[in-house]
Amino acid sequence: MSSHAHLLPNGYKAQIAQWLQEDTPSFDYGGYVVGESDQKAVLYCKAEGVLAGVPFFDEVFKQLDCKVEWTSQEGEYLNPDGKIAIAHVYGKARHLLLGERIALNIISRCSGIALKAHKVAQLQKERGFKGVIAATRKTTPAHTNASIHQTGFRLVEKYGVLVGGLDTHRMDLSSMVMLKDNHIWAHGSITKAVQAARSVAGFSLKIEVECQSEEEADEAIAAGADVIMLDNFTGEGLKAAAKSVKQRWAQKGVNNFLVESSGGITYETCAEYFCDDIDILSMSTITQGVGHVDFSLKIVPQKQ
Repeated sequence: MSSHAHLLPNGYKAQIAQWLQEDTPSFDYGGYVVGESDQKAVLYCKAEGVLAGVPFFDEVFKQLDCKVEWTSQEGEYLNPDGKIAIAHVYGKARHLLLGERIALNIISRCSGIALKAHKVAQLQKERGFKGVIAATRKTTPAHTNASIHQTGFRLVEKYGVLVGGLDTHRMDLSSMVMLKDNHIWAHGSITKAVQAARSVAGFSLKIEVECQSEEEADEAIAAGADVIMLDNFTGEGLKAAAKSVKQRWAQKGVNNFLVESSGGITYETCAEYFCDDIDILSMSTITQGVGHVDFSLKIVPQKQ
């Protein structure tokens, strides 16, 4: 099991139980057909991907009294010519089929995100960019339930980002204070917004401010922001602005802030933003519009 699995909160198991309940809310008609004979199923990968979501897949079948044995490791790059077997699942036929679609949905999307993250990370390495590349909070919304704290598919998606080799950025609104244009407009000014945020966030949370110009960046730095987001700048415009801001404040002896770029950055364009004055690139395209990896689970026919 990947060491990333140790990051997971225990609550994800309740989430999986909820997904199993949702998928079979009344009678299991197909399960009636196949019965409870002991069977073996093979998990095949049939397209390029980075295997991710193993602990979620395992938990689905654990809750159904099945056992999973992997022949591939989480984080492994897969590019089969046709299809390759990467795991075997043992259990009663009905239980295998109860978990099949949920488990496949999880690893298909998680592995697709991991593949996108992996490709960006490889490009970063090739180009020698020393900063951080992070996903954003643009993830699949949560399904609310009064009795269970749920994060929707966000936990799976952010997990895939980690397995693929990139940074998760903030996990939720409580992870870091990010003051965007709406926060600034609602509170009156960048300075006032940062001061209000610091009064409740204390010393342990970073404050990030979205800035549309160098002037706004200067105000945010002066107010004590930890991260300056230069939002929706062009590649060359961003490099120039980041260099200008850092040089100006270095002359004042201030260098305790990070510069982040965000807004419309994709795999195809991210290299345009690589430079020493940018500390963080955040990309929503790591989790949005990502193709799923094609997996299938097939029960092995028993010899008569």
